Amino acid sequence: MTGTERRLAERFGLKIPLRVRIAKPATLERTVESLNVSTRGISFATDLPLRKGTPVHLAFEMPEEVTHKPSSEWLCTGHVVHVQQNSSPQGAICVGVGFDCYEVLLPVRSSVSQVSEP
Repeated sequence: MTGTERRLAERFGLKIPLRVRIAKPATLERTVESLNVSTRGISFATDLPLRKGTPVHLAFEMPEEVTHKPSSEWLCTGHVVHVQQNSSPQGAICVGVGFDCYEVLLPVRSSVSQVSEP
């Protein structure tokens, strides 16, 4: 018998750079690469000392494939929902973070506009 899928948002196996910082106590920021991403959370490998429930701050560019809107910078506060040991060179553990809240910065638009003549 197969398990029932309980995810509320589709996951995308996209490798995007993201900045991660433990919220309390404040630590240095680390840049890592995602393993997958959705509109509700993200997973990545890291060597940061994270445990289930740890609050974190994240910053990354959310791809258009995920939101169906132009790529934009997301600033997120979330918490670790799972931790697994990892044998990859990217980090000692694989971490899943659920987004608690996020701010979406408007996409950068070109400062040059074209005006059509009548």
